[in-house]
Amino acid sequence: MDSNKTVPAGFSRHDRRSGLTDPWEPLFAATTDRTFSLGLYADTPHVNSRGFVHGGLLSALADNAMGLSCARQIDNVGGLVTVNLSIDYLGTARKGEWLEIRAEPSRIGQSLCFAEARILSHGTLCATAKAVFKVSLLNSNKEKQV
Repeated sequence: MDSNKTVPAGFSRHDRRSGLTDPWEPLFAATTDRTFSLGLYADTPHVNSRGFVHGGLLSALADNAMGLSCARQIDNVGGLVTVNLSIDYLGTARKGEWLEIRAEPSRIGQSLCFAEARILSHGTLCATAKAVFKVSLLNSNKEKQV
């Protein structure tokens, strides 16, 4: 990321790392009572040969943000597994633009959690996503895995 770019207010470095997301760092996160957002400045590892942010990246980050938005609302959550994920691409995001995935649970049940996300590029809607997650609760024999 270009050190001259300012991360929007409310965002700080995302503290959950994984092998999948490591090449996309730095990732940033912001939360409210109901929402969980991931953000990044689109750069070379995020784009295809035409300079557009790859749809697979948008899908993976939306899945991640929606799952975390649900996990934050469930007491004693042990983990979430994606059951279904759909995404509608409405526009493009380009290299150099601030990309934000803003996720919010839409319904939380005992075994399933539903979430939606709006994907914005420089504040303009470029995709929407919906997901369903299978909820696993902690018990004395399991560690938290979200």
